[in-house]
Amino acid sequence: MFKVFRDAWKVADLRQRLLYTLMIIVIFRLGSAIPIPYLDTTMLQNMISASGGNNMLGYIDVLTGGAFSRATIFALSISPYITSSIVIQLLSVAIPSLERLSKEGEEGRKVIMKITRWTTVALGLLQAFAYYGMLRPQGAVVHKTGFAGVFAMIVIVLVFTAGTALIMWLGERINEKGIGNGISIILFAGIVSRGPAIISRLYLYSQQQGTSSYFKIPLIIALFLAIIVFVVWMTNAERRIPIQYAKRVVGRKMYGGQSSHIPIKVNMSGVMPIIFASSLLMIPSTIQMFVDQKATTWFGKLLKSFNYNSWPYAILTFLLIIGFSYFYVEIQYNPMEMANNLRKSNGTVPGIRPGKPTADFISKVMNKITFVGALFLGVMAILPFIAGKFTGMQLGIGGTTVLIIVGVALDTVKQIESMMMMRHYKGFLI
Repeated sequence: MFKVFRDAWKVADLRQRLLYTLMIIVIFRLGSAIPIPYLDTTMLQNMISASGGNNMLGYIDVLTGGAFSRATIFALSISPYITSSIVIQLLSVAIPSLERLSKEGEEGRKVIMKITRWTTVALGLLQAFAYYGMLRPQGAVVHKTGFAGVFAMIVIVLVFTAGTALIMWLGERINEKGIGNGISIILFAGIVSRGPAIISRLYLYSQQQGTSSYFKIPLIIALFLAIIVFVVWMTNAERRIPIQYAKRVVGRKMYGGQSSHIPIKVNMSGVMPIIFASSLLMIPSTIQMFVDQKATTWFGKLLKSFNYNSWPYAILTFLLIIGFSYFYVEIQYNPMEMANNLRKSNGTVPGIRPGKPTADFISKVMNKITFVGALFLGVMAILPFIAGKFTGMQLGIGGTTVLIIVGVALDTVKQIESMMMMRHYKGFLI
């Protein structure tokens, strides 16, 4: 990977793109340090640390690189954009007009992107109002009543929303003039920025545990490196369905007869199932911040069972990830459409008849691969929980963040390699 970046730095165009991407990351980190007026950051940090960061606010704080706990202008980060993208993607399957737009090429994608932008702003505004309504009773807002209170509310909500819109704009600038997917790069930068905090937490843990930490800390580091290697291997793993194209004669020449394959990724759904499951299971723990329920009541016991450090939470997370994996693959891939495209191009799977038998075969293979990928995601999601039970320590970084870091790094390296190949063979491009 480092060799790819070193070779890319030697190409003037790629060097400009790398510097432009780095400049956007610097702007993002600067914005993550500028606080929002009229908010008491101490109260907000106490709310997040009250449960060890194991609630929805703590989850957002991880994705924003600590910007949310510091109440900065980029406190919401790209969470509204991710949510709006998921919503529009799901609606593209349910609403025929959006489905037609998704199949109309570049122009259709531009319209869908415009809808996604406005949905992001609307969700950002809604989230900003929700967080203001949550922070105000907790004493995190400096001015609460009178004209000063109304003005403080307007400023806080608008700054929250404007920060989300600005991050979305920065991500699009990376897509146009930088390298990699802009939103993914910003998300990657936010997660990686928590590295010093994790190292500091490891140091404090070693000071508290004394000599017993000499064995636990190397074990944690070795486990973290093993997870990265395993994620890289599973991300690149694929099942290849062989394809044979029929020969045909056109004039005096014969075309076709080639052998190819359909690559099916083991992890076809990426981190989406984990994001869906985590967002759903974070709701009960967040309700605890609004409702004062004792653990002796049935409602209090129910909320406590969804605690981040409980076994029911881990089991439900595992099961939901498997369910969401199948759901996401089902709405993203259509085996019958793949079989029809093969038949139109005179391609067949050896030993399988064209049409419905081919679609059934592809569906059977995808179900098996999806199950393996779902198990992989489920294990990755609960592995930090299991490691925390044995070591007694929570690092504040889970399987989701590791998958995001590795996935973004691999995609960026592949994009750089493709750009370098295009420039290396530019003499053949006429």
